[in-house]
Amino acid sequence: MTTTLSPPPATSRPARGGFGRVLRAEWTKFRTVRGWVLSTVGALVVTCVVGLLATAQSNGGSASKLPVGPSGHAVNDAFYFMHQPLKGDGSITVSVSSLTGQVATSPTENKPGLAPWAKAGIIVKDSLEPGSPYAAMMVTGAHGVRMQYDYTHDKAGLPGAVSAEAPRWLRLERSGETVTGYQSTDGSAWTEVGSARLSGLSESPQVGLFVASPSATEDTGTGTGFNPAVATGTFGAPTLSGGWSGDAWQNRQVSDGAGTSGSYSQTTKGEAVRSDGGYRITGAGDIAPVVGGPAASGVRILSNFLVGAFAGLIMMVVVAAGYMTVEYRRGLIGVTFAASPSRGSVLVSKALVVGCAAFLAGTIAAAFMVPFGASRSLANGFPVLTVPTSTELRVIVGTGLLLAAASVFALAVGVILRRSAVTITVVVVSMVLPYLLATASVLPSSASDWLLKVTPAAGFGIQQTVTHYDQVVTVYSPMHGYFPLAPWAGFAVLCAYAAAAFVGALVLIRRRDA
Repeated sequence: MTTTLSPPPATSRPARGGFGRVLRAEWTKFRTVRGWVLSTVGALVVTCVVGLLATAQSNGGSASKLPVGPSGHAVNDAFYFMHQPLKGDGSITVSVSSLTGQVATSPTENKPGLAPWAKAGIIVKDSLEPGSPYAAMMVTGAHGVRMQYDYTHDKAGLPGAVSAEAPRWLRLERSGETVTGYQSTDGSAWTEVGSARLSGLSESPQVGLFVASPSATEDTGTGTGFNPAVATGTFGAPTLSGGWSGDAWQNRQVSDGAGTSGSYSQTTKGEAVRSDGGYRITGAGDIAPVVGGPAASGVRILSNFLVGAFAGLIMMVVVAAGYMTVEYRRGLIGVTFAASPSRGSVLVSKALVVGCAAFLAGTIAAAFMVPFGASRSLANGFPVLTVPTSTELRVIVGTGLLLAAASVFALAVGVILRRSAVTITVVVVSMVLPYLLATASVLPSSASDWLLKVTPAAGFGIQQTVTHYDQVVTVYSPMHGYFPLAPWAGFAVLCAYAAAAFVGALVLIRRRDA
């Protein structure tokens, strides 16, 4: 008797070419559907168009670039300075016995008030050029003694307000590129507050006494209405040692104005005058990083140029949802699995194809909008928040990753729900809607922060460039570019949603579509 052997089922042997064959098949499927390709290109275009429309407003004339500090961040560098050069190593010591201030209530009237981060003290500054390296010891309006250097660094010293009954002695010692700050309550016993290495510090930096005051609310607390403010510090006679030139003290306002975070009222200007053997110095402005918000009115940030990303994301969600659900709707899923029996390989291949397409669309759009948006804003009279190149690259690549993760999320939800319209609604409601509500300040700040922590909308945080600095008082909110989670932490929340949906889709596709 002759026995005829049937060929083994297709599922009992691996398909020739393995995963690479499945991936090529899915890529071919994607690129041959004109609607998907055009929608992907449309996502790129709409991201740019919405960004251009959102930043089309003109402020009249052109704007100058903000000063940039040693770290590459845009900075405020405006203060009243009594100074002379220090040749080589040396030190400066001074006592501060009072710090008072005024806040403008109208163009012609002031009222007593002191900004919490008003500053009076001593500073070693590489040059008078805004943005140059520095180290300073200071008393502040509400934060005690501080040592600050290179704009972003802040170290706490003695707490409490300064007064004639409780003066503070401050000292800076320069040794090569290292500047060390000291404090004392009596001018005899000294404690070190901190030390800073100022890379490339010149042989003859400018050293002396300074006063600055950022804008403040009338009650000198945080809020949304900031007014011009000034501060006045009372100093003893400074004691100098080392390579001092012996030149006369020079007085000036550093920076043409008082910076984006502080300015003089029309009734008060900066000055330095002799007083009881020492000096009384009045100044405005700030020495600090520039951040978004009302205190930096008119300053645009990179995410302003990428506001169209939410529109591009919606288009990629539509593509990703259709990329999976159309096969269920037309009964083609069986054909796909017959050709590629491994459900996992099919799903991973689809995710790679649509994710890469979304990544390219988002990255190309961002790579165009970031430099073009910045130059266009400057031409229209809006200064731009400069950030380090690494941050700029993170924002550009992050926009691509944002669209890619959202597309994979939509693809996985499409497998679970099998309905394109329902899938699109679920993803948009869970991701785009919270983002729009939070950034439009429709909700209280606590609710906005909560949404951007626990929903997939947290992924938009990958685009943020605003950093929270304790020494800069402003409104830190999503509307002004600040997210409650760090950039990569926010993106991780979105990835967690996408991963959970993907695992759920993989389990269902193996059980339900066997």
